[in-house]
Amino acid sequence: MAPAVAFIRGINVGGKNPLPMASLRAICEGLGLRSVSTYIQSGNVVFTAPAKTIAVSSRNLAAGIEKVHGFRPGVVVRTLIEVRAALRACPFEGDAARVLVMFLDGEAGRGAAKAVAALCTGPERVLVARREAYLHFPEGVGASKLSMAKVEAALGTPGTSRNVRTIARVIELMEAIRT
Repeated sequence: MAPAVAFIRGINVGGKNPLPMASLRAICEGLGLRSVSTYIQSGNVVFTAPAKTIAVSSRNLAAGIEKVHGFRPGVVVRTLIEVRAALRACPFEGDAARVLVMFLDGEAGRGAAKAVAALCTGPERVLVARREAYLHFPEGVGASKLSMAKVEAALGTPGTSRNVRTIARVIELMEAIRT
């Protein structure tokens, strides 16, 4: 059994796509995931599963949520090793709430780095990696004119972002359930 996390996109934000964490845990357990726990209401689910099934757990979890709640969110799954590596690779320092990692559903498209750089007209900085993008919002995400939807379009693949404080806490939770 390997620890992993599912980052679920766009739930419980502004009253759209409500997904109670108790229901999310039950869906995960119904899919055979073990040691399931959630962290905050924004869709961070830590679990263990056989290593060979982790790759398909994002698709299965999205389908399970759709079956129970009637909408299909984006779900990005990473192992503990992958999340640790993503956090270590983050090139930005500063307020942990203003530095984000966007976990991508696939690999960033060709020319993504250049396309994203063209979107950065303010103090924001973005670095594109293979399956992650690193974003720094020195004045805060809410004050930024950088559209996350445009960043995602420039990357050529959907993704979901978490600040480094949340990622560090998710790593702690995964380490606690490691078997």
